[in-house]
Parts: sequence; structure tokens; C-alpha cells
Amino acid sequence: MKNEKPQKSIVGIGSALVDVLIQLKNDQLLEQFGLAKGSMELVDAELSKRILDATASLNPGMETGGSAANTVRGIAQLGGKTAFIGKVHDDAMGQFFKQSFEALTIQPHLFQGSIPSGVAATLISPDSERTFGTYLGAASELSVDDLSDELFAPYDYLHIEGYLVFNHQLIEGILKIAKKNGLIVSLDMASFNVVEANLDFLKQLVNNYVDIVFANEEEAKSYTGKQPEEALAEIAKQCDIAVVKIGKEGSLIQSGAEVIRVPATPVNAIDTTGAGDVYASGFLFGLANGLGLEHCGKLGGLMAAEVIQVLGAKIPDECWPKIFAELQIMQGE
Repeated sequence: MKNEKPQKSIVGIGSALVDVLIQLKNDQLLEQFGLAKGSMELVDAELSKRILDATASLNPGMETGGSAANTVRGIAQLGGKTAFIGKVHDDAMGQFFKQSFEALTIQPHLFQGSIPSGVAATLISPDSERTFGTYLGAASELSVDDLSDELFAPYDYLHIEGYLVFNHQLIEGILKIAKKNGLIVSLDMASFNVVEANLDFLKQLVNNYVDIVFANEEEAKSYTGKQPEEALAEIAKQCDIAVVKIGKEGSLIQSGAEVIRVPATPVNAIDTTGAGDVYASGFLFGLANGLGLEHCGKLGGLMAAEVIQVLGAKIPDECWPKIFAELQIMQGE
């Protein structure tokens, strides 16, 4: 293997959530709780509890969730050196999140909130459509006052989810500390409505602090008003590496004058939840381990292709041997 350099470490920051995966027998409960099918709606603690109580008999599954947390989990599963900063409560959900990350050798920097841990009730209809009733809980209490130079200094990269951009003071505070401590910052734009609601502020952040930007086609259009190729070129002027994911067409990557098109692996897509998160896992792991940009994009695309074939944002155990075989080939080239 040519890649003998020590790998760099990546810390993620974002909402520490637990996804409770509930297979519905019909859509009656969605109507009962006033949740629009296919939507992601923020709910309060009371409604979250009512949803979980009403579905307890359906044997729900649990996974760690949250965009940056999903990315960090994917990096750890690839064998990367990683950590996560977030906020939970000392309750069953918070313990589940912490123990799940420790089991993957992710260093959890989890502050304790004063309200229950964040939970995303993930209601899966018989036709596989997903509806989210998300209670942010303790995750929403993360503040700049929790953070310090000592927290960020040991790491080489910071990956941050765009959902934090709604809290202007928090996200700018995070980015200032990260840059002060020499971290390379990567930002996932999260959602087109996040971009639209915070456009001017987001552009200021990217120009001043961000080194790597991940956007899908919709987010890139909301950010620039342009189609993928032109959007890519515009974003690349503002940061070191721009990535625009274009679904079945794969992804576009630009760094300086270098433009790379990475085709997608054709698969039967069942659920796109987490595809962007694990694409970032593969890409950042590649960068941290000295892979070229094309291989970073290929690894990201390979992981996204695996996750969209299953329900949920977690790549199944049986898919990893194939991913590792491909990664070994990339590292040998």
C-alpha cells in the first residue's frame, strides 16, 4: 500500500439524536398526530412522548441519528479516527447514544442538557415513505459556552451539519474556535430550506471559515441560483473543495481549476435517508487518509449506494466487506 502516512482525525459537531424506527401498519397514526406524510416536522416533548407511547407495541428499532453524527459513525466504521461533540440528557436515550458511539470507538464529547435527549420518531409507512416527528431536546441546548480550544485542538478536521446554521451565534462561534486551532472545516448544507432561510449568513460563513462544502443539487441551486456545473464552479471560488451531489448522476468535485465527475453506482434505491451523510463519511475518510479527490468521491458514492438500498441511515454489516475490498484497491493505486 502506498498510503503510509498517519491518518488524520475528524471531529463532528451537531444534533445528538436517537432515531426510533417504527414500521407502521397503515397511515392512521400520521393523521392522528397531524404529521404530513413524508415530512420532517419538529415536535415538542409532549407530542414526542405521545407518538412513542402509541407505537411502543410495534417493536421499534433504535439507531443513533443526526446528520453529523451519521457522518462520524460512517467514518468510524471505515476505521477512521473520529469524535463527536453534542448534547444529551442523562436518560435512556442519552445513554444509548453515548454507548453506541463508544462501542464504535468514537470519542464522545457529550455535554449534559437540562431537558430530555433528542429523539426522531421515524414513522415508516407500508410504502416505505418516511415521516419524521423530531424532538431536538437537549441537542438544542448546545451553546458556544460549552466549547473550548482544548476540545478542538487535538483534531485535524471539523465536520459540521448545516442544521446548526439556524443558531447564528453557535455556528459562527464553533467555526471561529475551529479555525483558531487550525482545523480544516467541512460543512454539509443539510437542506435547501436551511440554505434559503439563511442564505446571506451562510455565504459569509463559507467565505470566511469553510474549506470543504457538501451540497446536493437542490441545496447548490438554493445557494447559487444555478444548475450543478455552474453552481459547483461558484462554490469552488469560495472554498478549497466543493462537492455537488447529483443523485443518480453521481457527484461533481472541484478544487481550484480541477473538476472531477464521479459516476454513481446504479442500485435499487429504497430510502435516501442518510445518503448525503455517509457520502461525506467516505469523502472525509479518504481525505484524512491521503486519497486523491476522485477516490474520495468514489468511496463516498459507494457508501451512499449501499445506504439507499436499505431503510435507515446505517449501512448494514454485510455490506462492509465489499466497501473494504474497494477501499483496499484505492489505497493500493
